[in-house]
Amino acid sequence: MAEVSLLEALADMPDPRSRRGRRHPLPAVLALVVLAMLRGCKGPAAIAQFGRDHGERLAWALGFTRGQTPCAASLSLLLRRLDPAAFEARLSRWVCSRLSPEECQTLAIDGKTLRGSKDGEAPGQHLVAAYAAHSKAVLAQVRVDARTNEHKAALELLGILPVQGRLLTGDAIFCQRDLAKEIVEQGGDYLFTVKANQPGLQVDVAAGLAYQETARRLAAAFSP
Repeated sequence: MAEVSLLEALADMPDPRSRRGRRHPLPAVLALVVLAMLRGCKGPAAIAQFGRDHGERLAWALGFTRGQTPCAASLSLLLRRLDPAAFEARLSRWVCSRLSPEECQTLAIDGKTLRGSKDGEAPGQHLVAAYAAHSKAVLAQVRVDARTNEHKAALELLGILPVQGRLLTGDAIFCQRDLAKEIVEQGGDYLFTVKANQPGLQVDVAAGLAYQETARRLAAAFSP
């Protein structure tokens, strides 16, 4: 994959705003959001302050045509309307383009509750992410809503993430027939944990491994 800049990756992002009243180019705004969050900013107010703190030099570098970055209210409104899956896909393309094939050849799929997202009685935001351990980078993630579960969210993740030639690992919750089939059909491999709650699968795996070992020994015994 050819290396792309963040602004190039965001260039074709669908703009949810009305054509009237657009003060700032969408790629510039989203690049500001990404940069600010990489520097530890946690919300619209902090992102807006980050833009103000770095002034015109940063604004021009990111492609803002007025030399000014947006306020917190504008950022909040935009982020509520933004298509998260489309945004994730473009960030994934940007990150993947800057990694060597070896750095993202093995990906771990895991589900976690986002830290700080729990609000009173409201549950926290649960995400399933693909993590490249070698480079310590999250290549893509999707939200697990109340109507689905982690393994179904992982299927959605495969629609965002390039799978061909990669090994995907995960714990027992991802050891599902439809997920494994999708990975293989996209040209990837998988390594999932099998637990006692899938006794039939455990027996099949053990039998398959025993058959391979027996075949290896027989081949060695009868080889010239």
